[in-house]
Amino acid sequence: MQKDNSVKLSRSIGLFMATVLVISSIIGSGVFKKVAPMSADLQAPLWVLMAWIAAGLVSLAGALSVAEVSGQIAGSGGAYVFLREIYGKSIAFFYGWSNFAVIRTASIASIAYVFAESVNAIAPLPELSGPLAEWSIFGFITPFANLGVKTLAIGLVAALTAVNYRGLGHASTLSHWATTTVVVCLIILVFLGLFSAEGSWENMRTTTVEFPKLFSNSFGYTAAFFSAMLSAFWAYEGWITLTFLGGEIKNPHRNLPLALFFGMLAVIAIYVTVNFAYLYVMPVDELINVHESQNKVAAIAMIERVLGSGGTMLIAILICISTFGCTNTTILLAARLYYAMARRGEFFQRAGTVHPRFRTPGNALAMQGVWAAVLILSGSFDQLTDMLIFASFIFYGLCAYGVFILRKRKGGAPATYRTPGYPLVPALFVLFCMALVIITLYNRPGEAGIGLLLILSGIPFFMAWRHRAPMEGDVDEEI
Repeated sequence: MQKDNSVKLSRSIGLFMATVLVISSIIGSGVFKKVAPMSADLQAPLWVLMAWIAAGLVSLAGALSVAEVSGQIAGSGGAYVFLREIYGKSIAFFYGWSNFAVIRTASIASIAYVFAESVNAIAPLPELSGPLAEWSIFGFITPFANLGVKTLAIGLVAALTAVNYRGLGHASTLSHWATTTVVVCLIILVFLGLFSAEGSWENMRTTTVEFPKLFSNSFGYTAAFFSAMLSAFWAYEGWITLTFLGGEIKNPHRNLPLALFFGMLAVIAIYVTVNFAYLYVMPVDELINVHESQNKVAAIAMIERVLGSGGTMLIAILICISTFGCTNTTILLAARLYYAMARRGEFFQRAGTVHPRFRTPGNALAMQGVWAAVLILSGSFDQLTDMLIFASFIFYGLCAYGVFILRKRKGGAPATYRTPGYPLVPALFVLFCMALVIITLYNRPGEAGIGLLLILSGIPFFMAWRHRAPMEGDVDEEI
């Protein structure tokens, strides 16, 4: 590869495609699965829908706030670039490092794994048996267990990394196709549920016998509602990744905020409608049984109820398409963060080069793919995804607070895009981020502790790279 650091990324993404990328970076496995654990938490259908709406509105408030920042600081790397300009290089580095160590790479690993599991439901994949399959490292890392599913998941990551390596146009077209297909299929899923003879308004009104006990103390239902929202946040996770692509969006000061706004509204509408269909067809007790069985997906259970066992293949194919598209978009967007860091001298230097022919951050894509494959093999990514939200919201809150800092620093609101409901919207989002972090530290200290350790694992790298000069070329213009 030519080592010409003057080769720049291509600005080729308009508003429509940027909006598609927001939607496809969010819709993955959560819309098919999370209604079951949320039902177990809340014990009442209407409260489950309220949790979906609340999580969506909180995510929208975050997107609206970050959109104002993105309108003033546009470039490849997104929140990394925002945090660097607002708070300095140290906080920005640890945000970027945590994305590479766990947040984005574990997302890629887990979504690809769900894709492989769905394929396995259609056509069982070969597996190892005997001592090798049970062999473990440190007692919990089992690289050869469920090897058929893991191999397919790694193959998917490798194939989509190759597509993204060869050009942004191929990758964005693939995301467009997958997103369109998924949205159409979800609409069909909703119609099947709403017009099914199995559906009943009584299901929407019926709670479990355990429901009144959740109100036995003042904190009981608040904790349950936050726990349910954490599940919903995993389904909404990914909205900020579009900002990583700022250096490749046409007129980013206008199109990036608009894409975040329209994309989030579309996802909220889709999620609430689909989950209403689940709850309309299935009593809450059955959804709780789906969660407790740990071997079924809520969407599959609903389709089996409506269409019989023949519907399993239909929904498995739908999940395959959805996770395929979400894996592709996450690979596409996240690599731009590591590219931006490397250009600043704050990541592995080879990640900062652009392929002279394809004009993509090829090395950053390759590094990301390798680490995601390691996480897939480790078998530990399910635990990692449990604390993704904890780690993410630390930095989301810092990004949203940047709205106040930038307005003070620059003497007022920007001319391009202003956060609706300022200062209430960003203030409420920042306060919610603080509450979520504190409650997670209290309720799930193990996951929170692992999250903090992975963030802090970047300390030796930060010390080694902190005095490295940026790569040649106009870094500010490029990223």
